[in-house]
Amino acid sequence: MAGRLSVTDPSEWERYKEQQWLAKPIRAATENKFENLIGTLLAIFGNLVISISLNVQKYSHVKLSGSKDPRSYFRTKTWWLGLLLMLLGELGIFTSYAYAPLSLVTPLGAVSIVASSILGIIFLRDKWKPKEFLRHYVLSFLGCALTVIGIYLLVTFAPNTHEKLSGRNLQLHLLGLPFLLYLLVVIIIFCLLLYFYKRQKAAYLVIILLLVALLGSVTIVAAKGVSGMIILSIQGNIQLTYPIFYVMLVCMIATAVYQAAFLHEVSKLYDASQIASLSYVLSTIIAVIAGATFYLEFRGTDALHICMFIFGSCMAFLGVFLITKSKKKTAFEPYVMMDAIPGLRNIFDKKSPVQPELSGSFSYGTLENPIDTQQLQALPETQQEPNRPRSDIVSKLD
Repeated sequence: MAGRLSVTDPSEWERYKEQQWLAKPIRAATENKFENLIGTLLAIFGNLVISISLNVQKYSHVKLSGSKDPRSYFRTKTWWLGLLLMLLGELGIFTSYAYAPLSLVTPLGAVSIVASSILGIIFLRDKWKPKEFLRHYVLSFLGCALTVIGIYLLVTFAPNTHEKLSGRNLQLHLLGLPFLLYLLVVIIIFCLLLYFYKRQKAAYLVIILLLVALLGSVTIVAAKGVSGMIILSIQGNIQLTYPIFYVMLVCMIATAVYQAAFLHEVSKLYDASQIASLSYVLSTIIAVIAGATFYLEFRGTDALHICMFIFGSCMAFLGVFLITKSKKKTAFEPYVMMDAIPGLRNIFDKKSPVQPELSGSFSYGTLENPIDTQQLQALPETQQEPNRPRSDIVSKLD
């Protein structure tokens, strides 16, 4: 019958097998590119949503900056909306690990920094002084441009190697010699850094963020394995019976908790812009190394792609540094901006008093006066000069 392969013809059968053998790598490469695209879009979506969520929560804090209750934002819909958006963004990034390599997903964290820089100007109306506006604007624009170009190069030249993360494959990777050597080096470096930080009191920014980055490399390696096994289980290939799934799940949660603890400590010592830029650089470098050793992501990648990937990473690092450098440092000010509290500008336009009461509250206005109000009320009537305003008495006690 025409069009049907003749099994009795050996030459035709060999030719058919050769065609199938040649087409298999092409289908695998096409499938890898498609999965990389899904993982890239999920990672970009997750980082964008996280950036929006942080700005929404910050907006909630700014609106309630004059509240006496420091936890009043828990009762606002805006803050809870930001929390839900953050969970949605984290879910998107977690899912992207199942489709794309770590060396592709991790550098895309720069998307969140670029988006936060833009939203900070548009959504929160961040402003600079007139003399510094041009310098900050140029640095932010240049940083965003370099970061976008770096991200494009990263996505274009990132490795396309990807495999189904079954429990069997993960066990083979876990017992592989490259990862065992990497894990040994990580443990030694982590212990040394922890000794200097805790025992020698060397609370340098680089030391603390290196601790965070080393823990983060274990977190994302475990997160990629857990995410991949969950996706396979949803597709019908159950992987939750493998013990390695629960081992990786525990490692992911434990290392994430310790990362949060170190970040909380470093946020008390250093400026947020310094933390953001250096943390991104260190975390990305160590995460790429972890992905290359555990999942062998750069296996079979040519030198040109590797060099362009490194070049794109350097451009993204420089862009993030310029963005965070142009951030205005928010020092404590003894007053509240007119637009921070709804209705405050109307009070000012009507020339109503906006100074704080003598009860010590500074919901808005200047800093609270350290005067003891009970001492003021206990003054004899003869010392309070009835013809003099009460504010003069306060100034005299100062």
